[in-house]
Amino acid sequence: MSNRFSTIFPNVKKPLIAMAHVPPLPGTPLYDAKKGVQGLVDQVKRDTEKLLEAGFDAILFCNEGDRPYQLHAGLEASAVMARVVTECRPTDRPFGVDFLWDAQCALAVAVATDAAFMREVATGTWESDMGLWNPDAATLLRNRRNFSRDDLAIFMNITPEFASTIGHRTPGQIARSTVVSSLADVILVSGPMAGSEPDVRTVADVREAVPAEIPVLLNTGAKSKTIAEYFKHVDGCIVGSDLKMDGYTWNEVDPMRAKRFIEAARSA
Repeated sequence: MSNRFSTIFPNVKKPLIAMAHVPPLPGTPLYDAKKGVQGLVDQVKRDTEKLLEAGFDAILFCNEGDRPYQLHAGLEASAVMARVVTECRPTDRPFGVDFLWDAQCALAVAVATDAAFMREVATGTWESDMGLWNPDAATLLRNRRNFSRDDLAIFMNITPEFASTIGHRTPGQIARSTVVSSLADVILVSGPMAGSEPDVRTVADVREAVPAEIPVLLNTGAKSKTIAEYFKHVDGCIVGSDLKMDGYTWNEVDPMRAKRFIEAARSA
C-alpha cells in the first residue's frame, strides 16, 4: 500500500470510511437559514457520533447538500466547512475532507482542520452537470507542498459522479495514468451518482491496471448486501447512502443500518 495510506491505516486490512454529509452551506439554494450554521454543526455531530459508535475506521466530511454543485467554491464555503469539520471531527481515529467539486477548497479545509486525507477529482476533462470540468492535479500537489502537508493523502476519483470523460480511455487506463503522471495516493472508483454502484467488472479492471502498492477503494454504491462481491477487488470502501434512514442519501444516519453494514463488511 502507498506510504501515506498505510500510515493512516497501519493495522486495518480493508478500511471502512463513513461519509458525514454536511447539509447545504450558507448561500446555497437549499440552505436552512433558520437553523443557521449551528444547525449544520448539530446535524453532522449527531451523524458522526452514530458512525463512530458503529465502528467505522475513519470519517469523511463532505458538502453533500450543496446542490447544484459548483466547480469553484466561495470563501464562505471553505470557512463554514472548516468550522463544521473542526467541531465534529473524531479524536480517536482518522478523518478526511471533500468538497464537491473544488479540489483547492478541499485542500484548504484539510490544512485548516489537520485532516489525514482528502478526496477529489484531480485529473482529466469531463462533461458534467456542472459544465465542462478541468481539474488540475499539478497545482493541487504543488499547493500541498507549499502548505507543508506532504503527509496529506490525496484520494483521486477517476470515475466521478454526475460526469463522463471526454476521451476514449478505459477506467483502467485512466487509473494507471493517474497513478503514474498525477501521483495519486489512492484510486477511487464510483458509480454514475451518489449511492450508485459501479460495475464490478470495472472495479476489477481498475484493480488489475493499478500497481499493487496503490490502494483502490469503492467510492460509491457500497451496500451491506453487495459489499462482499466488491471486496474481492478493492482495498476498502467509502460508504454514505446505505447508512442513512431508508437508504436515502439526504437523510440522517440510521444506527441500525450503520451497524448492519459494519457487520457485513467485516465478515466479508
